[in-house]
Amino acid sequence: MAKVNKNPLILVIEDEAPIRRFLKMSLLDHGFAFSEASTGKEGLSKVASERPDLVILDLGLPDTDGLEVTRQVREWSNVPIIVLSAREKENDKVEALDAGADDYLVKPFGIGELMARLRVALRHANRLSDDQLDSNFSFGDIHIDFAKRQVLRNAEEIHLTPIEYKLLNTLVRYSGKVVTHKHLLRETWGGEYSDETQYLRVYMAQLRKKLELDPAQPKYLITEPGVGYRLKID
Repeated sequence: MAKVNKNPLILVIEDEAPIRRFLKMSLLDHGFAFSEASTGKEGLSKVASERPDLVILDLGLPDTDGLEVTRQVREWSNVPIIVLSAREKENDKVEALDAGADDYLVKPFGIGELMARLRVALRHANRLSDDQLDSNFSFGDIHIDFAKRQVLRNAEEIHLTPIEYKLLNTLVRYSGKVVTHKHLLRETWGGEYSDETQYLRVYMAQLRKKLELDPAQPKYLITEPGVGYRLKID
């Protein structure tokens, strides 16, 4: 079940200190707990370590674009994300929402509207079953740290290409379940590649070489003939 918290924790990822101070005062006044980060890297770390109930995110961060922060969070967490940004063009909003943001508010904004949207996002999150991944996941001797985007075997890092990582990420999100060829192709390469099953065979073979002790007889990355693949967990 989604966690219930008398004082939901709101993480603000924003590089402008005056805006962070204003949001801190407003959120505390409305009965929320508060945490803050001034960079994307710090924000990702706090999402993983503090498990906030909601994230308020600026797109114009000094070290990385907020869109990339959103995409990385969405690899392993369903935490609600409300974007606060000076970017007001329609395509900016669409891009943020497509990246995984739940809502988008243009600066300058009214605190009343922000609080209303925040409450809606929290109510929606509380209605959902808690199907998000933890920031860490293990099977066999493989350990994945989603916040750091690291895959380890017995504490030694294994290098995966971006495509291999996305493929493994999708299998982990549906661990124990059969994931069809079309679903894997769509999640990893995009909808236009949904019939290119040869891509899957090539990359699954590469993943098995890197993750399985015996790639010819995989213990975890299982083929479901004619259907897809499944990550078998202990």
